[in-house]
Amino acid sequence: MTPVEITRGSSPVILGLPHTGTHVPDDVAGRLNDEGRKLRDTDWHVHTLYDGLLPGATTVRATFHRYVIDANRDPSGTSLYPGQTTTGLIPVIDFDANPIWRPGQEPDAAETARRVALFHRPYHEALAAEIARVRALHGVAVLYDCHSIRPVIPYLFDGVLPDFNVGTDNGVTCDPRIEAATVGVCRAAEGYSSILNGRFRGGWTTRHYGRPADGVHAIQMELTQSTHLADHAFAYDPPRAARLRPHLAAILSAIESIAFDLAGARP
Repeated sequence: MTPVEITRGSSPVILGLPHTGTHVPDDVAGRLNDEGRKLRDTDWHVHTLYDGLLPGATTVRATFHRYVIDANRDPSGTSLYPGQTTTGLIPVIDFDANPIWRPGQEPDAAETARRVALFHRPYHEALAAEIARVRALHGVAVLYDCHSIRPVIPYLFDGVLPDFNVGTDNGVTCDPRIEAATVGVCRAAEGYSSILNGRFRGGWTTRHYGRPADGVHAIQMELTQSTHLADHAFAYDPPRAARLRPHLAAILSAIESIAFDLAGARP
């Protein structure tokens, strides 16, 4: 199985999907314990949620599961949130602090390097190539990194997470108009809560690629899974998703419009 799936479009907007994959190679699956094989920390159905919302958008989707290696972490292993509880490049525990590997089967440095080469690097090479292609077309590219998470995870954060969690690394990774438009749609979405640069202010992908001065903008959207999944399972909930999708479409449309404006303003 290829580690990355690409759908090329002509829009200046690129959707990154690093955590929707569920493929675990046999040699890795055999090292996971019963808890790890549940793959509970998947961004379940996020690629389905966004499908068709912005005609012409490029999508870059990792097919491998984050337990194989996390495509939204620094390949050097540097912590994403120093001083805060988080999971690493290859998680050894899940989001509830449960071990996910059989005793003695946790990946060592050599195994980590192997997975970087086989999975992490190909995903980011593909993503970087699409960013370069789109930027060559328009003079600007906007990476919108798509994520989801359970709304209550005491190990990672207190209380209940807002529905829309927008991350721009405190305004560093994108033009302020992109940030403002995204936040504006979220705040106007009736029945939903939102926050900017809260617990999730943008992962490694957003921070690594977001260079507004170079014409590359990045923004992360972390949705709570209660907005589009069933209450007691990881099943896609079509009525909930149908209620959410117009707001996501409005965000993407606004970002695309701003991207065209930025392209026109560039020499």
